[in-house]
Amino acid sequence: MAIRLRNLAVQVDETRIEMGEAVEPPARRAVAIAAIDNPYAGRYEAKPDAPLRAAVGKGAAMVPSEKKIGTLGTAIDVPLGHKDAADVRSHFDAIKTRVADEPRASEIVVAVAVTASGRPLPRIGGLQASEIKGEDGLR
Repeated sequence: MAIRLRNLAVQVDETRIEMGEAVEPPARRAVAIAAIDNPYAGRYEAKPDAPLRAAVGKGAAMVPSEKKIGTLGTAIDVPLGHKDAADVRSHFDAIKTRVADEPRASEIVVAVAVTASGRPLPRIGGLQASEIKGEDGLR
């Protein structure tokens, strides 16, 4: 399926200090937001595509997602998690994004977010990234 891209925006957040403490290396999150013609407008599609899974490699955990209906400039919270184990609490996060003039009437906005680490200075315990076995997407 050919996708007609009208607009692409990229946002990068970098946290260097959290709660007065230095974050080394800085925690980085990035999100790409695309306004595309809605390929599903007016019809039902039974078979979903899975291009993100193919692009990130491995990725045993479920890819978190969000659906939202809104008007121009509606903010979207894009959830984040560890790609290999959903139970890694230090990676429970989200990035908020929006583009003022998107989507237009015949479009949808698609946002994909990635991070190079978990949240800065996580203090919530649970499974650590270093403890992932990668057997079932949970631990």
